Parts: sequence; C-alpha cells; structure tokens
Amino acid sequence: MSEITISITLLVVLFALLAGGVWVGLTLAGVAWFGMEVLTGRPAGDAMAMTIWGSASSWTLTALPLFVWMGEILYRTNLSENMFKGLAPWVNALPGRLLHTNVIGCTIFASVSGSSAATCATVGKMNIPEMRKRGYPDAQIIGSLGGPSTLGLLIPPSIILIVYGVAAEVSISKLFMAGVLPGILLAVLFSGWIMGWALLNPGKVPKAEDNLSFKQKIYETRHLIPVVLLIASVIASIYTGIATATEAAAVGVVGALILSASQGALTWKSFSESLLGATRLYCMIALILAGAAFMTLSMGYIGLPRQLATYVGSLNLSPEMLIIVLGIFYILIGCFLDGISTIVLTMAVVLPIIKAAGIDPLWFGIFLVITVETAQITPPVGFNLFVLQSMTGKEITYIAKVCAPYFFLMVFALVLLWFFPGFVTWLPAKML
Repeated sequence: MSEITISITLLVVLFALLAGGVWVGLTLAGVAWFGMEVLTGRPAGDAMAMTIWGSASSWTLTALPLFVWMGEILYRTNLSENMFKGLAPWVNALPGRLLHTNVIGCTIFASVSGSSAATCATVGKMNIPEMRKRGYPDAQIIGSLGGPSTLGLLIPPSIILIVYGVAAEVSISKLFMAGVLPGILLAVLFSGWIMGWALLNPGKVPKAEDNLSFKQKIYETRHLIPVVLLIASVIASIYTGIATATEAAAVGVVGALILSASQGALTWKSFSESLLGATRLYCMIALILAGAAFMTLSMGYIGLPRQLATYVGSLNLSPEMLIIVLGIFYILIGCFLDGISTIVLTMAVVLPIIKAAGIDPLWFGIFLVITVETAQITPPVGFNLFVLQSMTGKEITYIAKVCAPYFFLMVFALVLLWFFPGFVTWLPAKML
C-alpha cells in the first residue's frame, strides 16, 4: 500500500473510534493495533503489552504527576488568589487585564517543568477558577491557557530539546539558550493577541478591581513572595544541578505542602482530595501517553514517517519551500504522534536533507520544537486540548476553536524566525 492509502486508512479508523465515543488513549491503541495486525501482519499483542508497560513505568514521566499534584495542592490554598492579588495591579492597566496572568504564569512555570501538559494542568488548576469567579469569558480563559501552555516544550529545561540535541548532535546547552528568546517572543505575541482582542471587545472584559498608586502596587506584590519562592526553589534545584526535573518536581510538592501548612489550609481532607485529583488527571494523561507510545511503535513498523520524510527529500526543494513543506509535514504528523516520537522517527532522514540545503541544525531544532508545539493544540490528538477538556468539561471542538488564534500566532512566529534567525542564534553565539 502507498503511504497516502495507509494514511487515509488509519485516519478513517481513528475518526470512527473517536466518533464512537471511545476514550482517546484506547483509540490511539486501537489504531496502532489495527495498523500492526492489518498493514504489517506482525503480532500486536506482545508489542502492545511491552510498549504500554514501558510508557507507564518511565522514570522521566514521574515529574508529570508530581507537578500536577503540586498544582492541586496550590489550588486548595489561597496561593492562587494571592498570585492574582500580586499580578493584578500590574496587568490591570493592560487591555485584557487578568488574562495576561495565564501567559505570565505559563511562561514562568514552563521554565520549571519542561512539560506542556504539566504547565497546562498546573496553571489551569490555579487560574481557571479565579478568572471564572471574576467574570472573564470562558473562550478567552481557555484559549489564553491552551496556547501559552505549549511553551513548556520550548523554554528550558525541555526534554524534547535534549532528544533533538542527541539525535542531531547539536550542543544541548546551546539549544537551551536558543530556546529562550523565541519563548519570550511567543509570550509577547500571545499577550499582544489578548490586548488586540480586548480593544475590539471592551464590553467583554471585567472592569479593573482597583486603581492603585505605584507604591501600593509594590506593596501588593508581597502576595507573590510565597509563589516566587516556591518557583525559585524548583528552578534553582534544576539549574544548579542539585536535582533532576523529577527530583525538582518533588521539591515543588514538598514546598507546596509546607506553604499549605503555613496557611492552615493543609488538612487530611485537602491532602487526600489533592492526591486523588492529581491521580485522576494523571491517569487520563498516562492513558493517552500509553496509547501514543503504542501508536508510535506501530507507525515505526509500518514505516510511514520515514516514507513521508524520504518523499519530501526526493522533491529537491529550495530552502524556503523545504521549510514550508517540513513545517506542514511536522504539524500534520504531530497531530497523531507525540513530539519526542516524531523527532526520533524522522530525524535520521530529515537531518541530512536540511544540512544539504544549508539550514543551521541549531535553528532547525527550535523551528521543529515550535511546530511540535502547534500540534499540542491541534485536533484530533492535540494533547493540551484533552488536558483542558478534563479541567473545563467543554467539548474538544470548542476548545480547539478558542485555541486556534494561538496556533496561527505560533505559525507567524515561525515566519519571523525564518526572516530574523538571530532570535535563535544570538544567545548561543554569546556563550563562552
């Protein structure tokens, strides 16, 4: 079968299962099983068992439930309300007001977790209830969380940048530095979109709660001290090399428990509710990850990613057209595979193509991560969409629709990076 026929067949199976109300994780596993049994003839049972077990027992993934638990603990204290008290005086003057706290919170937490799912879940747990309480529209709350939460893949520490650095033999330290300015650029674009929407829809933005003097704003910032200390302890433990991302997540949980206890909010009831809430959310995420891992294995057996990448290489395109085609290719394939799997399965073919075209592998690494970010909020398997669905109870199509402007902002950022590559290369070039 040709790659086009295989792709169409798998898409039909995927949408048929989703339309039947099958859970996303089970749908991915079902498509993978179908692909292996029908399109390759290989026995799928043992492979499915080993892959799902390997995915579920991964030590790297232990950071995710810990960060989710940290968010659940903070959600049951008044820390989230304090964060709003500290940030509100500074963002109230901006069009869109408190919606900017989603962008700021995601940007800060992305530098802690390195995971878009953990960023989405943690910041969402704190911010969604607070902004709903203040009367902000659901569409803007969810959209301004779904887009910025993808920064977890770009702003270091980023597992996906490490994977790319190993696969492409590019300095991981330089990749980390290269991701900083594009991450800030995206955050500025996201905030710019919120301001533009607010100026066009002034009646939909609640009024500012207070008009404070500069001195009063500084005084109100004291509410941020507990959150800043918690985030600083997690960041410091990673960047000083004292702790891995997983160990830093444990530091975050302990810090959240200490802060909760210091406020008198830590009771057996709040502790058990936070633990059960984190367990439920992570089990949903883990099931999707397990299904994605098995689907990745199935795609590898079928050879579809490699066939598509080889086909792109055979077109002999100019560098500009090559980047456009690869961007579309990675956005499409990212709808069905997780980012790390996408890179692992295609890098052996794509890397020689971009080197032959004279494209800097360092720049291409950041380009690749941003395209993978866009897939996090692209249906049918946009991972952050399902995290938001579990927290808001909204339909997946509704969530995808309100996140769509942020998808196009990321595409616009890719265009800017092509015309201004210094956004990527400037900081790494300044490294000693």
